[in-house]
Amino acid sequence: MNEQDFLAAYDPSAYPSIAVTVDVVALTIRGGELHLLLIRRGQPPYEGHWALPGGFVRPEEDLATGARRELAEETGLGGERLRRVHLEQLASYGAVDRDPRMRVVSVAHLAFAPDLPDPAAGTDADEAIWLPVTALTSRQLAFDHGRIIDDGLERARAKLEYTPLATRFLDGEFTISELRAVYETVWGHPLHAGNFHRKVLSVPGFVESTGASTERGGARGGPRAKLYRAGDARLLHPALLRPAREETVR
Repeated sequence: MNEQDFLAAYDPSAYPSIAVTVDVVALTIRGGELHLLLIRRGQPPYEGHWALPGGFVRPEEDLATGARRELAEETGLGGERLRRVHLEQLASYGAVDRDPRMRVVSVAHLAFAPDLPDPAAGTDADEAIWLPVTALTSRQLAFDHGRIIDDGLERARAKLEYTPLATRFLDGEFTISELRAVYETVWGHPLHAGNFHRKVLSVPGFVESTGASTERGGARGGPRAKLYRAGDARLLHPALLRPAREETVR
């Protein structure tokens, strides 16, 4: 039997059906705090519970397209602003009983960008909010989304150590102080300003000077701060380790 004949006779119904969904751990910084996008489910299962934006992958979609569609539906982002959102696969979740409807495997994605807009609940949600990560324990979560969120937060914190993705939380031009604020917000630890400034400028390709400065000095006066943009590095070497991890490698 050649391949054409084999495919013509192939019966997919001979195998159990398994659905594929995408869930998105979307992070942004609002008011100096790390926020996570959540929706309150408007229908069973887990009606009234809070969940990550997500849904079933459509037959014509690949996984990244499905994740971007779900993110766009909840945030109203589109076009160039949606393309600027950093999106990457996080992990796959396939526990047999993770969804009471049927066997569902979810491929979770991590997304983050600066100044993401106020969300608007989609067709299957009652409400959509940006929730401070520090307030997560006050919400009852659906499915296994608590585990997915924990994994997403750890991935984001770890990636700030060895990649320049912290710059994706900022606009095109920024000061070193603004970059430090991203690290402090995501890691949840204050950092020494001078040490951080020295480390950032010692990493080849992490940031590059724009040649410009802020229009005015800091709140206490002083010189205007230099402005930087993201450089061309994809990995940070040496890495910027979290304070707790820095202690363990000394």
